[in-house]
Amino acid sequence: MVIPRSVSCDEGLPLRDLDVLSPTLRDLPLLPALFRYNSNPMPMPTCDVAVIGAGVFGAWTALHLARRSQRVLLIEAYGPAHTRASSGGETRIIRMSYGADEIYSRWSLYSLRQWKDLFAVAGDNLFRQTGVLWLFEEGNSTLDASLSILHRHGVPHELMKLSELERRYPQLNLDGISRGLLESESGVLLARRAVARTVETALREGVRLEIAQVRIPLGTSTLEFIETTKGDLVSAGSYVFACGPWLGKVFPEILGKRIFPTRQEVFFFGTPPGDRQFAPPALPTWLFQPDEVYGMPDIESRGLKLARDTHGERIDPDTQSRLVSPEGTEWAQQFLARRFPRLKNAPVVETRVCQYENTSNGDFLIDRHPDFSNVWLAGGGSGHGFKHGPAVGEYTAGIVLGEGKPEPRFSLSTKNTQQHRTVH
Repeated sequence: MVIPRSVSCDEGLPLRDLDVLSPTLRDLPLLPALFRYNSNPMPMPTCDVAVIGAGVFGAWTALHLARRSQRVLLIEAYGPAHTRASSGGETRIIRMSYGADEIYSRWSLYSLRQWKDLFAVAGDNLFRQTGVLWLFEEGNSTLDASLSILHRHGVPHELMKLSELERRYPQLNLDGISRGLLESESGVLLARRAVARTVETALREGVRLEIAQVRIPLGTSTLEFIETTKGDLVSAGSYVFACGPWLGKVFPEILGKRIFPTRQEVFFFGTPPGDRQFAPPALPTWLFQPDEVYGMPDIESRGLKLARDTHGERIDPDTQSRLVSPEGTEWAQQFLARRFPRLKNAPVVETRVCQYENTSNGDFLIDRHPDFSNVWLAGGGSGHGFKHGPAVGEYTAGIVLGEGKPEPRFSLSTKNTQQHRTVH
């Protein structure tokens, strides 16, 4: 007979699982001894909150709950900042412009301060102030809406006409572009390492970490416990599922048709030797709005990064191929030759296939599960969520503990089964 064990917030990651973590996480002194085994198959509550998923949303939620004196168990199937996660890439943009969607501008500003504070304490600056350059075609209404909100919040920015753009950025082909908006204090987060630092900080502040896959929760009204695929039982007062593109697989009935994981191919191109025109500060992070393409300058000598912001095909995050397609490679090379003429025929030096975890409209999903009074859903980053990790974590912690007013646009009721993206 297999006796399930009860996993406690007062216990640490099993020593046998330490090899799944980054070297920095493995070296933490706060990952203690083996779990105790409990012969009682129905565990008593051992955590205030269990957070399932250690991506950027889950990690920051766990950290903010711990800072509110909660006993928190963070459960992750593959390990923090793993390569299959939406949070697992090397770099993510942090920018303040969101057109008329002011809530995201506010959250991005607030989150950048928290990221900087986290990095200062960790002694590892994982923010690169490259600036973010928006390139607009004539008549794009997003520009005027963004300008109004940037003014209102005191965000440093510069509006440029085509002639100034051509003078300052000769490495770009600006055909079809009429104006540019530069956010001088925005830039890039080194994403994978930033998540790892967040988890490390959470562990130092009392969060416990378990590497395990959770089965689909069962029951009604109140969730008494969750079970891992290893047969372990976890009991908590509340549960937060921040599973990214896996949310629809964990809750197929309510989210299987409301979370849209899509395949997103990313390319890095080698820059000419001795040429710094494609690295910061000569080239900022950039977004060609009419093309729906974004990219970053050469950061840490990885090459010029570019990717489409349009949604790719729907995928399963466990089984999709992580190799870029020949069609995608051809598109990326053609785009590069058009917009960066000096890089025509530049070699592809690195590629990556990740995913967006989209909601129907691009708004986040942060709401109570309709069938469980003590279960919360946090996801739907929709390709723009990473930067907001600190604000999402603080907001989620607050609503789980009954603090603050829920934001209606994050509710499950606003998420449809057909996609109509409104947030970019």
